[in-house]
Amino acid sequence: MTTNQRFNVAVLPGDGIGLEVMEPAVEVLKAVQAKLGGFELSFSDHECGAGLYKKTGDALPQDLVEKIGAADAMLVGAMGLPDVRYPDGREITPQVDLREIFGLYGGVRPAKALKGVPPVLADPRAADIDFVLIRESTEGLFVGRKKAERIGNEIARDTMEITRNTSEKLFHFSYQLAQQRKAKGKPGRLTCVDKANVLGSTAFFRQIFDEVGEQYPDIERDYGYIDAVAMNFVKKPWTYDVLVTENMFGDILSDLAAGLIGGLGFAPSADIGDRQAVFQPCHGTAPDIMGQGKANPTATILSAAMMLDWLGETHDLQACRDGAALIDNAVADAFATGGLKSFELGGEAGTRAIADAILERIA
Repeated sequence: MTTNQRFNVAVLPGDGIGLEVMEPAVEVLKAVQAKLGGFELSFSDHECGAGLYKKTGDALPQDLVEKIGAADAMLVGAMGLPDVRYPDGREITPQVDLREIFGLYGGVRPAKALKGVPPVLADPRAADIDFVLIRESTEGLFVGRKKAERIGNEIARDTMEITRNTSEKLFHFSYQLAQQRKAKGKPGRLTCVDKANVLGSTAFFRQIFDEVGEQYPDIERDYGYIDAVAMNFVKKPWTYDVLVTENMFGDILSDLAAGLIGGLGFAPSADIGDRQAVFQPCHGTAPDIMGQGKANPTATILSAAMMLDWLGETHDLQACRDGAALIDNAVADAFATGGLKSFELGGEAGTRAIADAILERIA
């Protein structure tokens, strides 16, 4: 008898619509597990975020960090609420803390156009958008977020920090992802996005990019300043394959990338380190629509697919890779006819309708 490989998944639904879109994502994972076999997922739910902070004064307790850190993967919902803030005015963002605590330097943000989702750009080539933005997720300009310097009421100062250790790991990760895509017929080109003409920290970033790139002669090296890349995302995004950039630049570009494919409701993400990984939709908690059944669960469901793919790669388990492909194909098929239109696109398909359409295709 073949024994299924078992994985423990820590589920952190979060706040706002995070709670609403997490349930169908777990439903989809259970449906895929039942259909394919070969692996078994055990889910443990944990409260985390602004809601927990309001009740206890701690959005991410240390005992919770230890529990979820022992899991095989973390599936996380949107976190934070605009009216719940730390005393210094910052919003509650434990998802950022998780990246730093577990060293999740590789922020993977895919942008792939779905047939049936109305294009944002008029050019017919927009249907070919299929690139991956990799955002360094532990340092850069975010490194100073808890220690901003204030000089009276006149000056505020944050720090940009780029380290060789993290950058080398990030670039190896990025070149290897470009190799994986090249093996599947993609261009095999990696673009370093920086502001190396102005900022010494990102000139250092580019230097390390080139040094690591010498070990990957099969991957074409490309370069783009952040402002030029932002413009080209609007003019010709279909020309990109894999891009890698600093934390804040990646934060901005990933939302722009999501806008190109229909919005944040279609944008999954992963934050990956040497041993652990978090999978989470790119969107926020959307308190304006929470509790109304309007939230698009697609980004969370696609994030769950990324989780399965990562488990398959790290444990060399084809069943998990097949499960990820099954979810990706079910999502694509659900939207392909154009009849499934989410609320943010002016349609009437809410959380349940979209989830059911995807589940139907999995079954």
